[in-house]
Amino acid sequence: MLTAASNEMLCRTGPGTPMGNLMREYWIPACLSSELKADGEPMRLLLLSEQLIAFRDTDGRVGIMEHRCPHRCASLFFGRNEQGGLRCVYHGWKFDVEGNCLDMPNVPPSQDFRHRVRAKAYKVVERGGFVWTYMGKRAEPPPLPSFDILLLPEEERLTRAHQRECNWFQSLEGDIDTSHFGFLHIGALKVEDVDPKSIHRWSVGDRAPDYKATETDWGTMYAAYRPAEPGDYYYRFAHYMLPFFTLTPNGSFEDQVACTMNVPMDDTHTMVYNLSWKKKTRPLETTKNGEWIAGLAPDAKYLPNTNDWHGRNRLVARKENDYFIDREMQKHVNYTGIQGIGRQDQAAVECMGDLVDRSLEHLAPSDRMIAITRKRALEAVQTHMKDGTVPATVDNPDLYRGARGGAFVASTKLDWLAAYAEKLQTAKSPLGLLTRMPLAAE
Repeated sequence: MLTAASNEMLCRTGPGTPMGNLMREYWIPACLSSELKADGEPMRLLLLSEQLIAFRDTDGRVGIMEHRCPHRCASLFFGRNEQGGLRCVYHGWKFDVEGNCLDMPNVPPSQDFRHRVRAKAYKVVERGGFVWTYMGKRAEPPPLPSFDILLLPEEERLTRAHQRECNWFQSLEGDIDTSHFGFLHIGALKVEDVDPKSIHRWSVGDRAPDYKATETDWGTMYAAYRPAEPGDYYYRFAHYMLPFFTLTPNGSFEDQVACTMNVPMDDTHTMVYNLSWKKKTRPLETTKNGEWIAGLAPDAKYLPNTNDWHGRNRLVARKENDYFIDREMQKHVNYTGIQGIGRQDQAAVECMGDLVDRSLEHLAPSDRMIAITRKRALEAVQTHMKDGTVPATVDNPDLYRGARGGAFVASTKLDWLAAYAEKLQTAKSPLGLLTRMPLAAE
């Protein structure tokens, strides 16, 4: 369990908070590039508890700035996006994507002082289908994150976005908790219904594996392992990468090119982005007959977007309707009575409350990765508070590219880290660029 003070430090990301200050050392994925059109309407953007406006100008450049006009604080959401800038409708002042004031039409030319006025704007770069913004204090931002999935051609990359009504770390912990897979998602699945050739059958036959976990240069990693054929273990590896990236274990290690980002909108809402390689091997989703495992068929339906601060990428199945839980289905068909792996995850992390009180928990050995990740994240925050030292991934994002999530079978004679390093040497990269980075523990 965590103390209330540690929980607050871990979860709060607004301006001036310890975790918020640390996150602002990194580039943050602000939104999908596709959400902004040239000379299109501005979009309200809630990011790290800051109320911002995002827009794309006539030339396709993106601006992200404080939503209040620096003149009289009218919201620039109502602004006119025209001819290379955003014009406030209150008095006509116009600003470019860098926050420079271009025009003061209500001020006589002799009294014009546009060169002394700036809207608060953040640096912006587009990569991998995302608009990234740097909200920190450096004059020269650090390098952008280096994940294979972000460098893929758009036609090979699958990106999903959905909002969760809970704290970002609460959402993230679901990604690095392999123990729930055998219950929440496949609790009703029987071993005899799994393809006998699939290595993933071992996760069905033994739902209480042993665990290893360690800190790494990029954050933390763990392996859940259990006996497979005589002399082998079946491993499921996953990673937490500072500040809010994860690589989940649900897939084949060989080609699991993927990433999840749990981006804080505010302290009780998270925008989750799931990215994956379209050519990767499918995880355990179907029975030996090729049919969907009961309850796992995708069923992600979205509410229409609205213009309020929490109005984007909201699922139809939500707290208010109990995620459409079907008690008859729960009794006779699948474990949860909730349809869709994503919806099941959503229900589990949101039903704890919008910001869970971790002092009420009783952690088990299966929560080793949860415990070590909390410790690692808190230590990173405390070190940054003490002397401004940032995690290694801020200035060397290539460290991320030594991490790979997924499942494989390896000899019991190999140490778990040795098994990981061996498999990493033969893992497929669609770019042929996978860098082999050493673990911090090596």
